[in-house]
Amino acid sequence: MKIISWNVNGLRAVIKKGFIGFLKKEKPDILCLQEIKIDEAAINLAEFDFPGYVEFYNPAERKGYSGTAILARAGFRAAVLPKPDWDDEGRVQVIDAGKFYLANIYFPNANHELSRLRFKIDFNDRLLSYFKKLEKKKPLIICGDYNVAHEEIDLARPKDNIGNAGFTDEERAWMSKFLNNGFVDTFRYSYPGKQEYSWWSYRAGARARNIGWRIDYFCVSGKAIKRVKRAFIMDQVMGSDHCPVGIEIV
Repeated sequence: MKIISWNVNGLRAVIKKGFIGFLKKEKPDILCLQEIKIDEAAINLAEFDFPGYVEFYNPAERKGYSGTAILARAGFRAAVLPKPDWDDEGRVQVIDAGKFYLANIYFPNANHELSRLRFKIDFNDRLLSYFKKLEKKKPLIICGDYNVAHEEIDLARPKDNIGNAGFTDEERAWMSKFLNNGFVDTFRYSYPGKQEYSWWSYRAGARARNIGWRIDYFCVSGKAIKRVKRAFIMDQVMGSDHCPVGIEIV
């Protein structure tokens, strides 16, 4: 089974930049999207149609902001869990995929001035508690834009970014706590010394120069790591300031 995660930075925008072609070429069994930036009205009008896939949406209450979606291959049996009552920004989606839960998460951004750092850490702590409850029933696969580069290897210029959003001590410490609670970063597990990125600033030609950050992850419950056949970053795929990341599981 191939599962892909992608922060598309606007579903309408990425459709104009080859998204349908990507879907047809890659044929993921499940595609998890973050930052879709569409509202309930667009969903109710069935504005979007992806042949061969069943769509699940979790829009933010605020129009044109945040939001997540899951596209599951037609015929794939999955049940959507009710979203947590503390998620009004469309950041949390969980489906019961039979042998595991799949969580599609758009973690908050601390913002350049760190105005949402406290909000982010509180949100993340609630999320971790939620995950630990789910994990008592079956293993978890947790993908999405985590909005943090965990270690220096996960960004091109760590010394220049110490204390900046996505590389604060608080965010990195939370990621360590998350992993210490039994979750495994599939890419780093597979490639301990490999430096690849999943996000690049639009400024100063960062992507062309590969001055990026790895902030998009697939993490799994420790008991599920042996099911991960491959972890990958699709850094040649354009259309957003993020690129898709994925895993293949057996």
